[in-house]
Amino acid sequence: MEPMVFLHDVTIERTPTGVLPVIKPLREWRVLVPRGGKWGDGVAAQLRSLGATPVIAPLINFAPTEHPEQLAAELDALRRGDYGWLVVTSATTVDVLVGHGVRLDPATRIAAVGETTAQALQLAGYPVDFVPSDHSARGFVREWPGSAGDGTVLVPQSELAEPTLVSGLAERGIAARFVTAYRTVGVSAPEAVVADIASGSIHALIVSSGSVARQIATQFAPLPPTTVIICIGPRTAFDARAAGLTVHRIADERSTPALVRALAEYAMNPNDSAPPVVA
Repeated sequence: MEPMVFLHDVTIERTPTGVLPVIKPLREWRVLVPRGGKWGDGVAAQLRSLGATPVIAPLINFAPTEHPEQLAAELDALRRGDYGWLVVTSATTVDVLVGHGVRLDPATRIAAVGETTAQALQLAGYPVDFVPSDHSARGFVREWPGSAGDGTVLVPQSELAEPTLVSGLAERGIAARFVTAYRTVGVSAPEAVVADIASGSIHALIVSSGSVARQIATQFAPLPPTTVIICIGPRTAFDARAAGLTVHRIADERSTPALVRALAEYAMNPNDSAPPVVA
């Protein structure tokens, strides 16, 4: 099994000017990136900048809803302005909106869960009116700026999404409606990746959702005891533990830079259970 590199082994290189040192805490770490596309490419680039070797092996993919007529009806209502708010929880939902050519009534406001989702909305031309500081579903409900008089809230999500958003808003007297925007399906990892994880030559797995956690448990368990698991947020960490995984570090916010930063902080100090936030 290949050794992992911790703080005392951190590689320090010089910049092209030969003056300022560059610390690469993930030097010689091989890290599984469990999603492809722009998300996977972006995470891989961030990992490389810290010295890691990313291994992109999508474990989940997204498929159309099994009830397209229900989704189409809700999106038509959204276009007409029947909803006061639209809540978007993932970039995949943004893809669904774009794919259906949805343009919102000017009076309809948009809330995004997480900066990554907000950026995806803005890139697609949708203005974002609210992003909570706490990117969890419970934090979202706690910080919700709207009122019952704003009208009904539409929440399009994966069919696997927890009902926390809709039920939490309902407890505050806000009418909210869920509709399945897409399905999350598992993807089998290549045999070479399965073998590398089993041997410990892939040192860390980053977990971006509960669906990814469940695929890791299904496809790779039992993991070698040296394999490091980094989760994107508390809810994902909860799902990972429920799937039988040991969680070594949780990102301090629901974003890919925070996810990669959490791994780097673990590599530099694996015994620190409450690391400082590094800007």
